[in-house]
Amino acid sequence: MPNEKSKPTVLDQPKTDTRTPPPYKVILHNDEVNDMEYVIEKIVELTPLSADEAVAKMMEAHLTGCSVLLVCHKERAELYQDQFHSCRLTVTIEPD
Repeated sequence: MPNEKSKPTVLDQPKTDTRTPPPYKVILHNDEVNDMEYVIEKIVELTPLSADEAVAKMMEAHLTGCSVLLVCHKERAELYQDQFHSCRLTVTIEPD
């Protein structure tokens, strides 16, 4: 009987951490202070959303009180929140 090498098993493979951070929602809130064009401009400036997407998100917040801008990991959501707050826009984050 020839000497056969054993096939690698799952136990032989190095362990890698495949967990992903839990997603968080970045929520834009309507306000009575900033004009619509300013809000759209800041959404486009601070996020990867297009101008058309920014208009839709701004209108949703204007009509319903809030709009989910993005879903991302917590640290990125916190950064978005800080950036929007520095522009005098109200953004909150919460687990998705």
